[in-house]
Parts: sequence; structure tokens; C-alpha cells
Amino acid sequence: MLLLTYVAAFILDLLMGDPPEWPHPVRWIGSAISRGEKLIRLCCHRQTALYIAGGLLWLIVVGLSAFVTWTLISVSFYIHWVFGFVVQLWLASTVLATRCLKDCAFAVLRPLQKGDISEARKQLSYIVGRDTSELNEAAITRATVETVAENTVDGVIAPLLYLFIGGVPLAMAYKAVNTLDSMLGYRNERYREIGFVSARLDDLANLIPARFSLLLFALAALLLRRNAPRVLSVGWRDRYQHKSPNSGWPEASVAGALGVRLGGPGLYFGERVEKPWIGDAIREIEPLDISIATQLMYLASMLALVVFSLCYIVTF
Repeated sequence: MLLLTYVAAFILDLLMGDPPEWPHPVRWIGSAISRGEKLIRLCCHRQTALYIAGGLLWLIVVGLSAFVTWTLISVSFYIHWVFGFVVQLWLASTVLATRCLKDCAFAVLRPLQKGDISEARKQLSYIVGRDTSELNEAAITRATVETVAENTVDGVIAPLLYLFIGGVPLAMAYKAVNTLDSMLGYRNERYREIGFVSARLDDLANLIPARFSLLLFALAALLLRRNAPRVLSVGWRDRYQHKSPNSGWPEASVAGALGVRLGGPGLYFGERVEKPWIGDAIREIEPLDISIATQLMYLASMLALVVFSLCYIVTF
């Protein structure tokens, strides 16, 4: 029954994604984090207090996310098993972002194909934390491909892994961990203390999924008749050419599959950040690479589902 739910949730996410008018747990988690941050900044001013408060906020948000999810599912099944199945299916689908990733990437690709750089910059600004106002076509494409690659891990592979390990409550707890990092885990003066725990524990949560992505992207590249050996060589060589201990793995893998360079310097919150290049410039990056990166993401996600399903069947 659970395996059926998880597979159905994956398919539901592929078909529908996250309709903006529908309620979504991650939005509620984000709202709780935002209110918690405001309260902390109102009450805590010393560095030590901010470190401790940031850790407590992490515990509360992650713990409540798992507990509320478990409670909703339990109560729903108590009312009726069909109602419980529907609620569990919906909650499971909300931890996955395969369709959302594709939609966001294509929202950038479409104006690029029409030569509308201004609109492409605008659409990109919704999904990245950097200044997009002066990016050219190549830089916009590069940033979009990086986003697809990185979010394949924390938007699909990792939540799928935790879904199969501990059910929807653990997967929702992971989404809380990831959302905390997205909102607080910046390595700048404003978030250095309050986001310390969120950043470090997100790194820990993504440790295995990020490394597994190298193999998944290599298999996906093989299925797309691209250079799978180059995925493995570049992915392994450049896996740590990133400030994050995890993001370099999927980005280097996709760079190897495409034969382009990703990374490089960029503007983040008004500050120029020097980042090393990832991959080899076998050819220049082009807008079509966004579509290819999305295909790689889809295939890697499906392969992850197959692998985790087989492990689940063998184990249980």
C-alpha cells in the first residue's frame, strides 16, 4: 500500500506539480520560519543567543513538520481508509518538485528562445538568489541549468529517499530542513549565527542524495545517448568546486553530460562572489541546454524512484 502511494505521488507530481491556488505545506513551513526569525531578532541580539535560538527554531520547525504530518495522516485514516489514502497521497506529492522544476526552467527558456532577455532575467530572479539584472543569454542559461541540477537533489532525489526510509512524516521533516536552509542558511553577516544550524544540518541531510546523483545522472546521460563516462569523470573531478559540500556533485555531473562550464563568479545580495568554474568548455552553453538539463532531471528522478522502489520491495 505504501509503495503504491509513493509511486502514485511521484506520478501525481509529474502530472500536476504544485498549482499555486492549492494549499501547500512548504508555504506553511516557510511562514512559520519567517515568523520565528522575526521573533528571534526581536528577542536575541548577542551572537551566542542567535546561535542557540537558530538551533531551537530548527528543532521546533522540523519536529512540528513531522508531527503535524503524522497526525494528519493518522486522523485521516481513522476517519476512513480512502480519505487517509488521499491525504497521504497529497502530502507525499507535495514533498516532490519534479514538475515544478521543469515549469520554472521552461519559464526562463521560453523568453530566451524569443530573444526577450529582460523577461528571462525576470523569470530567473524568481528561482535564484543572485542579481540577474545584467546577465546575458549565456549567464542566464548557465544559472538555470545550475538550478535544475542542484534542485534535482533537494527537490526530488532526497525527498524520495526520505519518503522511502521513514514515510511522509520524515520526508516532510526533510522539506522543513531544506526550507530552513533556503531561508536562513546564507553565509553572510545577517544569517551567519541564526542560520548556522540550518545550513550545517541541510548539508548533512543531503550528503548521501547528492553523491548518489552522480550515478543517477550518469545513467540518465547513457539513456539520452550522451557522454556518460564524461559525467562520471567531470562529476568526480569537480565535485568540490563549489562552496556547498553537496551542490558540486549534481552540477558537475550535468556539466559533464552537456560538455559545458557551469559556476563562475556572480552577484549575490549586492556582493560579488568568486566561484570556480565547473566542467569543461567543450562547447558554448546555449538555451537548448535548459531543455536537455530538464530531460536529465526527469530521467534521474525516475531512476531514483525505480532504485528506491526495488530496495523497498527487497527490504519489506
